Amino acid sequence: MREPRPRHYPTDLSDAEWAALEPLLPPPATRGRPLKWSRRLMVEAIFYLVRSGCAWRMLPTSFPPWQTVFAHFRRCRLDGTLRRAHDQLRALARKAEGRQAEASAAIIDSQTVRATGVGGPERGYDAAKRTAGRKRHILVDAAGLVLLAHVHAADLHERLGAQLLVGRASEGELPRLVLVWADGAYAGTFARWLEAERGWRVEVPKHCDRHLSRYGREDKPKGFQVIPRRWVVERTFAWLSRSRRLARDYERLPETAEAMIHAAMSRIMLRRIVA
Repeated sequence: MREPRPRHYPTDLSDAEWAALEPLLPPPATRGRPLKWSRRLMVEAIFYLVRSGCAWRMLPTSFPPWQTVFAHFRRCRLDGTLRRAHDQLRALARKAEGRQAEASAAIIDSQTVRATGVGGPERGYDAAKRTAGRKRHILVDAAGLVLLAHVHAADLHERLGAQLLVGRASEGELPRLVLVWADGAYAGTFARWLEAERGWRVEVPKHCDRHLSRYGREDKPKGFQVIPRRWVVERTFAWLSRSRRLARDYERLPETAEAMIHAAMSRIMLRRIVA
């Protein structure tokens, strides 16, 4: 296999991280030409692109040609390799923190992201945020690790977007989940639909101090107040925003944007596993 000239980037995998990731990837094909580039180098090129936010054509020459990296990324997205590796890494990361592999509670929320001039389907205007682009809907566990992710048009209501998000999960997926924390936009119709479809209960956390002050039992608090549980999903959005490829929506297809979320979270979880 061909190796480029030596280089080092912060997104490169350590030997321990690659040892944790390699068993989760499918073995190389036994037919056809032998691999010209190592699989580790291809994975590092994808992590570099997601973290740095560069275009495919602007990958450094120390990586394989961008056409080769893009073809590898596209193949992993289409055959589900990227999603399966992400889910297996999440189970390992949860076990490393002393949790069970499957979550029993989760938090749901959406983030509106400004689009660029790339074009593509699933574009819209979010009047509440005054932003044209797409929405990222994610379901995360109590530690902030992504359970489900779905990207859709920004003009789609949270309730409908959340239904699309949950509908992407198969019946056997997330078997222990029973409770979902959310904000008020997901109460009512969506909460009833979710309990009927999946048996998951929706709970809306509130500002305890503000609730007490409403009845005159305590003084009204001043300044920023953290809402219980809901801050976890906001922190996950902050983690994703550190990957510059996700600072805006640069992807033509929403499926590619979802794959970028899985890639960014996979890099975060790899560091947790070997820490």
